[in-house]
Amino acid sequence: MIYETAYALRPEANEEAVQKVAAIVKEVVEEAKGEILLEDHWGVKTYAQPTSKGNTKGNYFYVMYKTDAQTNKEIERRFNINEEVEKFIFVRLGEDQDQENIVKGYSNPNHGSRDEAGRDAEKEKKMFQKRKSCYFSAKKTAPDWKDPSSYAWLVNEFGKISPARVTGLRPKYQRMATTAIKRGRCMGLISFMSNQTIR
Repeated sequence: MIYETAYALRPEANEEAVQKVAAIVKEVVEEAKGEILLEDHWGVKTYAQPTSKGNTKGNYFYVMYKTDAQTNKEIERRFNINEEVEKFIFVRLGEDQDQENIVKGYSNPNHGSRDEAGRDAEKEKKMFQKRKSCYFSAKKTAPDWKDPSSYAWLVNEFGKISPARVTGLRPKYQRMATTAIKRGRCMGLISFMSNQTIR
């Protein structure tokens, strides 16, 4: 099975602490006879909403790997006892035979910044809402929890997820969007209380 994990460390964590946490994932995956497929550093980001401890920034890391479900439980256990780890999430991506497509399909929107094209996309999404037609079906795309711009427009200024009768999304994509929003909130990419996203 192929999984992905993203975790956010305290921004004050030194290089040694960063390496130690990265080693946790590698070590556990290798012990389970698994394989690391992809690693990425998203950088230090400002959370969309401060944590319960009042922290406003996190140093984000991403790992995609092939292993069994028990491995995630051990990684989670070790993350929970490590003081540097503030947030983390595990997501199942697919079966081993789909490995090539899954790895090729990875894109990290967190490296770029929003520009004119991003603003045009926002206008286009609003137009689809008015027409009551499914934006994701028409564009042959899907909401991705790693990319807040793909789902933030579905959340109103009070933090409520807009229903399908308002968004115009097909039920399948409404469910996918809701899941993406919940995962994004778990990682601090979008606020629970508004549609503010990570910076």
